[in-house]
Order: sequence, then structure tokens, then C-alpha cells
Amino acid sequence: MTAPISLIVGLGNPGNEYEHTRHNAGFWCLDAFAHSQRISLSPDKKIHGLAGKGHINGQECWLLKPATFMNRSGLAVAALANFYKLKPENILVIHDELDLPAGIARFKTGGGHGGQNGLRDIISQLGNNKDFHRLRIGIGHPGDKSRVTGHVLGRAPVAEEQSIRAAIDEACRVLPDVLNGEMAKAMNRLHSFKG
Repeated sequence: MTAPISLIVGLGNPGNEYEHTRHNAGFWCLDAFAHSQRISLSPDKKIHGLAGKGHINGQECWLLKPATFMNRSGLAVAALANFYKLKPENILVIHDELDLPAGIARFKTGGGHGGQNGLRDIISQLGNNKDFHRLRIGIGHPGDKSRVTGHVLGRAPVAEEQSIRAAIDEACRVLPDVLNGEMAKAMNRLHSFKG
């Protein structure tokens, strides 16, 4: 058993121009999970984001979408975590992942930021603590470093976006297990999912 999750954060960029970009896969997943659990998110200036609280399988949990740009995501995470005295091991961050193909999602605990600017800022804002959990939503790699920015800030073709959203749907089905501290059970199911 792992520590129960009390805060799930979805990463993305605010604004209509970014809504459908691959970099917003974390927002897509958090929105889908909030919808499935009937949790509404409301703007909260104190925490620099949109937040909502629900009870899932008897476990109280916050859902959070930072309202800052991706590279300042840690502001919202630290504000909510500090206010409610949450430890990094009680936090799950959902983000897009270049190193996984579209249609694949994977859990991970701890580790570096891998160049993901949202993770980089969260690690920094949590006092260089990397012990939070991650849900990595694969968006594929464009093949060359020079094309990464255009790839993450671009919209996926229809079939590719459908694959990403299928992986998100499966992730949403296993998130209640993660909240209860059953990370291994959730991993086994999600990591065997083949889009």
C-alpha cells in the first residue's frame, strides 16, 4: 500500500488557444476524472487555480488545475498543499509525456522532471522534493529535439487524439484505486492497457 492521495493535479496551459494542444493532456485527464466523479472545479485566487473537492470511495480528495502557465504550475500546487498540510507523497500530478507513445499512460513515483517544465516548477516549489506520484499521458515524440515545442503546443491528428483520450479514460477508471493507496493494483491494470 502507498500513502493515500489527497490531491490530484492536472497540468496544462490556460486559454482557448492551448485547450486542444498535446501539452494539455493533464488538463484533459483531470477534467475527465472530475466529470466522472461529479466534482466541479471553481476558480480560487488564493491557490492560483481551479479547484474542487470530492469524496471518492470514502476518501477526501482535491482536484486542481493551475491557472498559471505550465512553467509556473508549482505555485498552485504548493499553495494548496501548504494550506492543507499535504505531503508530496499525498500528491499525484498528471502530465503529458514525450517519452511514451500516444495511447499509453503510466504511473511513476518520484524521479526528475525529464525536461517537463510543469514538473520542474512543482519540484522547486515543494522545496526540491520529488517524492510525489505522476500519471504520465503519452503524446509521442516528434523524432527530433528541434520539433518538440511545435509538437507539444500543436494539436494531435484525430486518430492520435482518440488514442490519447482512450488512455485517459482507462486512467480515470483506475484512479479510485490510487486514491485508496492501491497503486500496484492500478499500475497492473493501466500498464497492461493497449489502447
